Amino acid sequence: MSTYANLPAPSPEQGLNRYMQEIRKFPLLEPEEEYMLAKAWADRQDSKAAHRLVTSHLRLAAKIAMGYRGYGLPQAEVISEANVGLMQAVKRFDPEKGFRLATYAMWWIRASIQEYILRSWSLVKLGTTSAQKKLFFNLRKAKAKVGALEEGDLRPENVARIAKDLSVTEQEVIDMNRRLAGSDASLNATVGSDGEGATQWQDWLEDEDSDQAGDYEARDEFETRHALLVQAMAVLNDREKDVLAKRRLADEPVTLEDLSASYGVSRERIRQIEVRAFEKLQERMRELAKGKGLAVPA
Repeated sequence: MSTYANLPAPSPEQGLNRYMQEIRKFPLLEPEEEYMLAKAWADRQDSKAAHRLVTSHLRLAAKIAMGYRGYGLPQAEVISEANVGLMQAVKRFDPEKGFRLATYAMWWIRASIQEYILRSWSLVKLGTTSAQKKLFFNLRKAKAKVGALEEGDLRPENVARIAKDLSVTEQEVIDMNRRLAGSDASLNATVGSDGEGATQWQDWLEDEDSDQAGDYEARDEFETRHALLVQAMAVLNDREKDVLAKRRLADEPVTLEDLSASYGVSRERIRQIEVRAFEKLQERMRELAKGKGLAVPA
């Protein structure tokens, strides 16, 4: 998507406060306008429509990015990663699903930022398990909960409580706390250097209702369900797998007409194969999901 090259870009030289002022100039979209632009991109790859979708949500990306403070990373780079996630969301957004782009984009923005942070922290050999990621992104919140936000090394009772709450070992809490020590940025520091009246970090924080741990749990469940899907596909024969993958799992589904020509059967026969394969897959997925203690997919 060439749209990205035309976006305003945050940089230390420009000053983040100036960047924030610049992106506020892009108007928000009404639901119907957003739908029409999304359709134009999905149906015709209209780059101008995609550009408007992206620019109208730059404030959302910046606000989410500001919530990821305290990791010692340049905020301009975090915002840039947020914008990359936003671009991916616009590229994949389906306006026919019935929800707003912002709802869909939030997941992609956070995922892009979190992956960037994890890559940047790889030098300290940050753990990659779900629990360790949860600890990494939620230690500050957990410390605040026990009234230990300003402490250096945590007291044993606080270490024990945080370890229990986040399902990690006490040693992991101690190690992570020491890694993050000294990285917290002041919430009263200004964004940029525009002097009096400049925006402060705290003005751009995420809503307190935002749950980064929940985001990772959702991603973990998604990955688990994807693994179940791969396993469940074993109940299908080769033709059913091929038809279902091309009709239901591909980014750009193959038409019934193309598949009927490929297999030398009628379009109706391809449709029947698709429906039957999907029913078999659903049934097997239900069995596997029950075994994993997951909610049974509809």
